[in-house]
Amino acid sequence: MTITPGALKTGQSEPTANSPALFEADGNNPYLARAAELSQIFARDAVERDQLGGRPSEQIRLLKESGLVNLLIPKAFGGEGQPYSTALKIVRELAKVDGSLGHLYGYHFSPLMNAATAGDQRSHDILRRSADARWFWGNTTNSFSKSLFGRKTAGGVVLNGFRPFASGSHVADYLMVAWEDEETNQRSFAYIPADREGITIADDWDGIGQRQTGSGRVFYKDVRIDNDEILAERPRDPIALLAPQQQQSVLLNVFVGSAQGALAAARDYTVTKSRPWIYSGVERHVDDPWIKRQYGELWTRVQAATALADRAAHAIDAAYAKGEALTAEERGQAAIAVACANVLAGKVALDVTSEIFEVMGARSAVRAYGFDRFWRNVRIHTLHNPAEYKTRNVGTWFLTGDYPEPGVFQ
Repeated sequence: MTITPGALKTGQSEPTANSPALFEADGNNPYLARAAELSQIFARDAVERDQLGGRPSEQIRLLKESGLVNLLIPKAFGGEGQPYSTALKIVRELAKVDGSLGHLYGYHFSPLMNAATAGDQRSHDILRRSADARWFWGNTTNSFSKSLFGRKTAGGVVLNGFRPFASGSHVADYLMVAWEDEETNQRSFAYIPADREGITIADDWDGIGQRQTGSGRVFYKDVRIDNDEILAERPRDPIALLAPQQQQSVLLNVFVGSAQGALAAARDYTVTKSRPWIYSGVERHVDDPWIKRQYGELWTRVQAATALADRAAHAIDAAYAKGEALTAEERGQAAIAVACANVLAGKVALDVTSEIFEVMGARSAVRAYGFDRFWRNVRIHTLHNPAEYKTRNVGTWFLTGDYPEPGVFQ
């Protein structure tokens, strides 16, 4: 499939001539401007692709051709060397029209950030090769699943089993894989090609949302991992323990982008298609005081979530800039900033993506428009990322000054 310029598909409302600019990307930043152009292309068939599921192969190709996949690779290794906050704003930009692409793009950087902060020759080589070939990354590292085991052999390890929730594996050039040693249960990691013999990507994700993330199972049958592909064990220093903040930041910006996209789409529909309720006493839906108040509240909540997301992104930038000098306290400060933003972003996104139907009206709730995809994408992610425990972490810090104990999600 080749995407060419053309009219918007059904379900994508044309902005009116006097529409205020809603949630525009920073046109002065060339990377964000590039992402905004791609987002407009992805919007044309976002509803159709969401309903079909499967692999967004053409969209990933365009992301690779744009060079945005090299955004966070240091310039010394052939990348763009941009701050992490820029990647998060691109996640947000993509999620305005397609939560799956925002998710995939953000998670693509998890292995690359791990390599960029490792500092060993193996990591440097991977960064150079990835930048040169514009690899797109996926992962099979699910922390909760003890279902992939390695057996040591001469010169390496042989893997058998599977990993669930392997987001991005179905469109990846390279994978980060984790397994447990079948004798010692020790966890190890490696970077390997996605087409390695013995790997079967089931592509069996069947969630109600994030339909194109490929977050299903990946099976390993006698897959050979050479010793020089296995990552050296890293000390649990603060910079290495930033990985959860990186991943949580991706999720919260998917929430924010989804809320922004849903609100903008709802506004355009309301202005161009909604009809006033028979007892409203107005001739235009937009003149109904109820509709004005509802949109005012939704806009205000999205602005608040966006501001807190920006604050968290700056905190992550500051933490990564410290490198190996990052302290446990500074890491903790970043964790609190991300947790606060995540909690608010998830709640606001759930509220906005649900409440837009009330202000658009009954005719908006048909499959052809696909407005429900915003809610489904947010809903499924928030279930995998419970806000309750982040809220408790923030409350504990507020009362005692204790930062969250570093872990998979905090």
